[in-house]
Amino acid sequence: GSQLSSGPMTILVENHDRVAVITLNDPDRRNTVTAPMNVALIQAVAEAESNADIGAIVLTGAGRGFCAGAHLDDLLGAQNAEELAAIYTGFLAVAHSTLPTIAAVNGAAVGAGMNLALACDMILAGESAKFDSRFHQIAIHSGGGHTWRLRNKTDEQTAKAMVIFGERLSGQQAADAGLAWKCVSDDELLSTAIEYATTAAAAPKALVAKTKETFSKLDTIGVSQESVDLETTPQFWAMQQPEFKEFVANLKATIAAKKG
Repeated sequence: GSQLSSGPMTILVENHDRVAVITLNDPDRRNTVTAPMNVALIQAVAEAESNADIGAIVLTGAGRGFCAGAHLDDLLGAQNAEELAAIYTGFLAVAHSTLPTIAAVNGAAVGAGMNLALACDMILAGESAKFDSRFHQIAIHSGGGHTWRLRNKTDEQTAKAMVIFGERLSGQQAADAGLAWKCVSDDELLSTAIEYATTAAAAPKALVAKTKETFSKLDTIGVSQESVDLETTPQFWAMQQPEFKEFVANLKATIAAKKG
């Protein structure tokens, strides 16, 4: 893959065919989120989105941990709610990305670091993974939409168990709770994530973006007909695109050849 640097190497970006692997790169501090890392992360996501050759993102952490959360100095330095919200800009770039995203969680994902995993479309856990909400343990309210994201990935009881009752989940427990799609051995974690991402990246980029937009509106749907209406316009749009027309033409050619 090709190496790209973003400022002081707070993150590393390596492209594997159509997949951008973004690695949080501050292993000595367990990849704690800082302002420079946020800036680099926002830039890396934007670059992947605008690069026609990239169709998916894998997010992981260097060393023994995924992400230990927000830097306490940054939390304590916030003078108001707006400044506090700035801490979450990096992970929101991931959460709001038009690309399919996978968190390959190695070791601890704590607090805002757990948000970074929750921001992704799919979480894959290594056996070493530890998911720890931690907010109440440091006497702070959860932030960054933590409760909503966690409940959306799992259910209300799991979310409350982790946030209010301090339950920490291993990689396997996270998979059992639906927090992670599956748990794999640490040495297979990144290659498995890249494999899933490669499949997602094979679909047309604009199609994936529209599908993610549809998913984001599901909570507004109350009845069956609304679910049909939500998908009709983007489905009709997709049928006008060259990729679908090419698929149909190839299918017809294959059928004709069999008849011949």
